[in-house]
Amino acid sequence: MTQNIPEFQPANLDAWAKAAAKSAPGGDVNALNWLTPDGISVKPLYTAEDTQNLSYANTLPGFEPYLRGPQATMYAVRPWTIRQYAGFSTAEESNAFYRKALAAGGQGVSVAFDLATHRGYDSDHPRVTGDVGKAGVAIDSVEDMKILFDQIPLDKVSVSMTMNGAVLPVLAGYVVAAEEQGVSQDKLSGTIQNDILKEFMVRNTYIYPPEPSMRIIGDIIEYTARHMPKFNSISISGYHMQEAGANQALELAFTLADGKEYVKTAIAKGMDVDDFAGRLSFFWAIGMNFYLEVAKMRAARLLWCRIMKGFNAKNPKSLMLRTHCQTSGWSLTEQDPYNNVVRTTIEAMAAVFGGTQSLHTNSFDEAIALPTEFSARIARNTQLIIQEETHITNVIDPWAGSYMMEKLTQDMMDAAWAIIEEVEAMGGMTKAVDSGWAKLKIEAAAAEKQARIDSGKDVIVGVNKYKLKTEDAIEARDIDNVAVRDSQIARLNAIRQQRDAAQVRQALQAIEAAAASGNGNLLDLSIKAVRARATVGEISDAMEKSFGRHRADTQKVTGVYAAAYDTDATAGDTMDYWNALKAEIADFATAHGRRPRVMISKLGQDGHDRGAKVVATAFADLGFDVDMGPLFQTPEECARQAIENDVHAVGVSTLAAGHKTLVPAIIAELKKQGADDIIVFVGGVVPRQDYQMLYDAGVKGIYGPGTPIPASAKDVLKQIKKAIG
Repeated sequence: MTQNIPEFQPANLDAWAKAAAKSAPGGDVNALNWLTPDGISVKPLYTAEDTQNLSYANTLPGFEPYLRGPQATMYAVRPWTIRQYAGFSTAEESNAFYRKALAAGGQGVSVAFDLATHRGYDSDHPRVTGDVGKAGVAIDSVEDMKILFDQIPLDKVSVSMTMNGAVLPVLAGYVVAAEEQGVSQDKLSGTIQNDILKEFMVRNTYIYPPEPSMRIIGDIIEYTARHMPKFNSISISGYHMQEAGANQALELAFTLADGKEYVKTAIAKGMDVDDFAGRLSFFWAIGMNFYLEVAKMRAARLLWCRIMKGFNAKNPKSLMLRTHCQTSGWSLTEQDPYNNVVRTTIEAMAAVFGGTQSLHTNSFDEAIALPTEFSARIARNTQLIIQEETHITNVIDPWAGSYMMEKLTQDMMDAAWAIIEEVEAMGGMTKAVDSGWAKLKIEAAAAEKQARIDSGKDVIVGVNKYKLKTEDAIEARDIDNVAVRDSQIARLNAIRQQRDAAQVRQALQAIEAAAASGNGNLLDLSIKAVRARATVGEISDAMEKSFGRHRADTQKVTGVYAAAYDTDATAGDTMDYWNALKAEIADFATAHGRRPRVMISKLGQDGHDRGAKVVATAFADLGFDVDMGPLFQTPEECARQAIENDVHAVGVSTLAAGHKTLVPAIIAELKKQGADDIIVFVGGVVPRQDYQMLYDAGVKGIYGPGTPIPASAKDVLKQIKKAIG
């Protein structure tokens, strides 16, 4: 007996809206829409009508405009490369970590350098006493680089190096280390980040001003196109923009605009676009905004294809956007840190659904300290499980055809393209960076996000909701900075004694002359200097004589935190707390004839200033007088400025593990200069096992990741009152 099954009728959207309105707030179905920080309205329901007028249709992976992926078969034939971004302490320790990671399933090496190396200083320079071997591996010469890659076959293992400021001596060191391993330049594969424009916006590990920095990029693109055909000459990075506070549309727009600027630079050197464009790559952050991250990556490929067609690129490889991704470090929490395993897994899934070519997954303890081997193994296995157990790799672009995802991809393209056109109207990304406009856009977004978290509008599990009553201690990796620096200085002294001093001097003079004249290729000359055993600091200094060292203007946004906090507070007690604290600060000003004055400082070579800028903005909105110290201060310089500005307190923002050296040093300097009445507080990534040491040194308050800014502000005010008496 055949059963008659009724046919489905076409969807009736009006009927759905009436049904949904019964449970929607105020009976308005539009109240269910989610307005993202990018200004995109995400609806609770998408239908075929949302995809009728898209600017793309019937696209396939591996074909223009590459929205569905740069390769035709994507992961069905070759899954993404599993990378482990790491570097710490000495080259020996980092090498041991890389070899273990490769043996355990890692498929490429991603090198993190310490901040002294990033900023072009040798380890014996007096400005980097607290930075050597912290937050990355210390590299001073090719001898360090040879140890870093010992027993790692550089003709078989691709190497990614996150380096921008000291990019010339570091890339040259890698090339020479490979040569002395027996691997010629044409066999090297991997990527050098070499993205200086984003450094001026967010990460701040620059050395030279924008114009000579762009010349360096052009020289690297030119040299690698001729001699290193398998090596990616630049990785255009949005990662650090999102980590600094940019939403997905800003990250997408600014990164593609940076890429456009680099293409212009290479063409201006007389290169044909198809000679180099196929070796450009990109680098995205993947945060907890799951849908938008997938849409961002799909949109990026189409927009880059559009941009490159504008340069008359004809080779299909020139039109493809290929990318590495890294899960967010900023989304990781110090509180209830095992939640970070889940966060990283979700972010890794978004990167895979978006079609990344390689991926690094952060370890759960990176909001506390450098990852341990235990946490790094979990992070690496997260990718292995996705690749090996889920069968996600069997389907190419599984989100294709989703009403929601296709519309969201279009919305993301439209939002990013509007920003790109705004940048072009300014004269390009270099002008947008020089003016400070781009940096302030990101800082405003960061302040708004922090206010939404502190007010409870945006939920962070374990931080502002579902908090643990007590936190279990987590094992954290600790680096003996003094021992690392001593070992590096010993190796530097040995190299300087053994090398041919006249040959080194001649090589450095050639670099200095080329920098001054504009003639010659600086990477070619740096490779020759490295072969002679010139150091990272010496090569950087040779260029600095002509280029100078960049000094950034210190600016901060105002009113953004307060506006977002006022608008987004969801409970009366948060606003009551905010208003009561503002009144208390006003009372202090009345009683003492001036407002409480704080100076927010970054000590050492740590340029990551998102936290410092957000705190400065929020404190100012509460009523504090706030001074921002310039980046890269020594403790002596910081103490002098604090005294000259007559502040009540100095707040040290630390993300790069230099707190054990630099914070006691600023306290000692204040005392030495007769100002031990100025209190010192610390915010940022500080392992709890270091708290007592800092308190014993004289620190009055420590505020780790996740501390609501109003709570830290209230405690700082309390400490100032106590110090005044």
